[in-house]
Amino acid sequence: MSSVHNKRFVDQIMVMFGRETKKPEQFTEKAIQVHQLKRMTNKEAFLNASKEAHRLQQLKSQKWRNRRWATLIFANLLFVISFALDIQILEGALTASRFVGFHLIDLNSALQVMLAHKHIINNLLIGTGTVLLLWVLLGGRTFCSWICPYHLLAEWAEKLHLYLAKKKLVTDQVMDRRLRTVFWVIFALLAIATGYTVYEAISPTGILSRALIYGPGLAVLWVLALLFFEVFFSRRAWCRYACPIGLTYGVVGIISPVRVKYKLESCFHEGDCRKVCLVPHVLDTVIKGRAVDTEVAIGPDCTRCGLCVDACPTGSLTFEVKGLSKLM
Repeated sequence: MSSVHNKRFVDQIMVMFGRETKKPEQFTEKAIQVHQLKRMTNKEAFLNASKEAHRLQQLKSQKWRNRRWATLIFANLLFVISFALDIQILEGALTASRFVGFHLIDLNSALQVMLAHKHIINNLLIGTGTVLLLWVLLGGRTFCSWICPYHLLAEWAEKLHLYLAKKKLVTDQVMDRRLRTVFWVIFALLAIATGYTVYEAISPTGILSRALIYGPGLAVLWVLALLFFEVFFSRRAWCRYACPIGLTYGVVGIISPVRVKYKLESCFHEGDCRKVCLVPHVLDTVIKGRAVDTEVAIGPDCTRCGLCVDACPTGSLTFEVKGLSKLM
């Protein structure tokens, strides 16, 4: 891996922890040539090409979004069905479960428990092994968009927020993304200091998972409060600025072979991908003049939701397995 790619890789990790994005200082020779050609292209011709790209975008399907919603709903309903029919397929909840006899423990929950108990618990390590391998292979934050029930509700709340913003009834209050790292540290310290998994008591992921399976309790009011805040004050605030699960799984997915890849040459920089992205800072590389190479893998904070792939009219963003061909 060249020094340009090494620098880009490190920058992507730092952005995941909350550092602001910035224009790279180093580029490969191929990227420099493409950037120069784009600057030399007649502005009118470029705009016409961009308009054509927008027209093509209207014809695009929402293939990846539909696949993701179906997977998320199926996974969570499998918990419900297993409990309701008393069949041993997927028992427990997202925090800790058992799939046809195999124990599955959420990585962030396992970490919180071990910090609270102040020692490594062998049974938890066994339960996290399969989960760790799964999300290393798929990309850690894939859990967020493909499995987490709160993510789906927050996505729908975001649509309502954007509608209200278009009507000028609300404005989006942007916060410092470093807050998520701060919250991760705070919850870890609370677990150590109190001997109690404080985060698990307020985790909307765990609350919703248990509510779906065993029935809602008062804790659901907390989830509704979060959604209310996201609709009227700050777009996707919990996932972007607070949730330690997202950061944990982001770290896990740093070396994932499954990623979204960006191709510079075919991009018209129309920006539709960043408008729909759930974590738009990961698509900083698509801004004109910022791609360090002609092909750039999107960073580990990407949730692999596929919205940008669906939105891109020129196919400049695609899913791929590193070293293999792109996914369908």
